[in-house]
Amino acid sequence: MTTARDLAIVVLDVATDKPVEQGDLSLVLAGAEVLDLLDARALALDGDRILPQALSPTGDRLLDEAAEALVRQEPYESVEEWLWRRGRGLSAAYVDDLERVGLTARSRGRRIPLRTGRTELVDSAARRQAEERRAAGEPVLAALVSAAGIGDEPAGELADDAATVLAAVGDAVMELEAVRQRKVIEDAAFDNVWRGY
Repeated sequence: MTTARDLAIVVLDVATDKPVEQGDLSLVLAGAEVLDLLDARALALDGDRILPQALSPTGDRLLDEAAEALVRQEPYESVEEWLWRRGRGLSAAYVDDLERVGLTARSRGRRIPLRTGRTELVDSAARRQAEERRAAGEPVLAALVSAAGIGDEPAGELADDAATVLAAVGDAVMELEAVRQRKVIEDAAFDNVWRGY
């Protein structure tokens, strides 16, 4: 299992209690992919720039797609640029992939059996592994869960590259929240103008 997939499982498991914004989750998943690709030696970081390495299959379909999507020409993109580009719709891609491999199922409506409800995790070894990683307080997974807004800030030490990626993830999530707040304020101001007429 990859950190990104474990993160998606943990978020789906916890999301019933505390919903996570899809945009936030997509950015955090894109950051988790960078960390997974670092571990797989499919990329290296030079400061905050992503330097692609030789392509080699990771065994995970979405992670292989991420490796193929790396910019392979100078100037290489920054981690933040990657988060915004790769993160577009990534949470939905992970939910679909979890369903495709049988780790989730859609709950059925009681009155209309064919109408599907929300996605729920099935009991599986992958779910238990993700929960064990979270319960063990693994610093990288804990930091990603925290960035998604459903966990406390981790106490463990992080490697320099992981710290760089997680700082970019935190900045991107804060920027997205600022955009949301600005939109709410602009919409409220627009509504007030129309009420005045």
